[in-house]
Order: sequence, then C-alpha cells, then structure tokens
Amino acid sequence: MTSRLPAKARTIPAEPDQYGLGRSLTATILRLSRHAGALCFLSAVVFIAMTALEFFYFRQLSGGLPSLDMRIFGFTPDEGMAWLTALGRRGGEIILVWHYLTFDLLFPALLSVTLVSLILATGRRLKAFRVLPAQLQSIFALVLVLPYTLADYAQNIAVARLLSDFLSANPDSLSLASALTVTKFALFAIPVIVIAAFLLAGQKRQA
Repeated sequence: MTSRLPAKARTIPAEPDQYGLGRSLTATILRLSRHAGALCFLSAVVFIAMTALEFFYFRQLSGGLPSLDMRIFGFTPDEGMAWLTALGRRGGEIILVWHYLTFDLLFPALLSVTLVSLILATGRRLKAFRVLPAQLQSIFALVLVLPYTLADYAQNIAVARLLSDFLSANPDSLSLASALTVTKFALFAIPVIVIAAFLLAGQKRQA
C-alpha cells in the first residue's frame, strides 16, 4: 500500500512593495506640519544661541567685524581677507569649532525641516493646496526648501575651508564664499515668501 504525500504548495516570492517607501516618506514629511510650532521654537532657540555667540564672542575676536555668515549682500575679497586677518589662526579655529562644526552643522537642516513644516501647515489651510495629492504636497515643500539647504551647507564648507587653511584664501575662493552667502539668503527668502503668501491667503479666506 503506497501512501501519497500531499503535494507541496507552490510558493510565489512576494513582490517588493515598490511604492511603500515612497508612501512612508510622504507620510513622514506631511506629519511635520503637526510639529510646526515645536520646530519653530527649537529653531528660534538655536538661532538666538548662534546670534549671542556672534555678537558677544566672535566679534570680539574679529575686532568688531561681522562674520561672513551675517553679510546678506556678500563681501569683497578684501573685506573677507580683513575678517580672516583680524581673527588670526586662534580666532579662526574658535569660530570653526564653535560655529561651523557645532551649531551650523545642525542649524541648516533644522531650519529646513521647520520651513517644510510651515509650508505644509499654512498650505493645508487652503482648499486649493489641501486637495492636491499628498505626494505632490510634500514634493512642493521639498522643492522650495532643498535649494536653500544645499546652498547653506555649500557656503558653510567654503567658509570653513578658509578658516581651516588660511593659505586657501585668495580672490577666487573669497568670491565663491561671497556668492554662496548671497545665494543662501536669496534661496531662503523663497520659502519664507511662500509661507507669508499662504498665511495671507488663509486670513483672507477666514475674513
């Protein structure tokens, strides 16, 4: 008498969820709008700490000259060289450690996340924005903010290189740092203007 074993069921490997990661990332970005207030508070605290260091410590090291980060409209190579010379190697190392390798390593990312949260929080009060697909909302916020983020970190790298190696300071490297500084502030203004426009539109709708 022969026994028959049940036929082994054919197993079909599960197909990877091609859209799972995208949905998860979109959901994470959209959730930032819930924490806009906390992110604004945290960004403000870090900004105040950085500003206090600038005015009460760094400017003492540079003889009263503002840091390159603070020069919204850029600076000439001579102005940049004057700042580096006034700092000297010791002052340059202090600013490199206490600004570019600490606060300014975190702040651009923190501020970028805050801007994204504010764009979503203010935009979703408007029906025209709220009815957009979730993925499109998150992409819209990222497209507005990421150029600023990249420009800020690029500017940080350019200035940090000048501080870490004074021999690299020449008209070309100083002009590049100045151009990146202006670009950073210009790109930062774009999401700020959009947030302000969303706020105004939301107030008009409620009026």
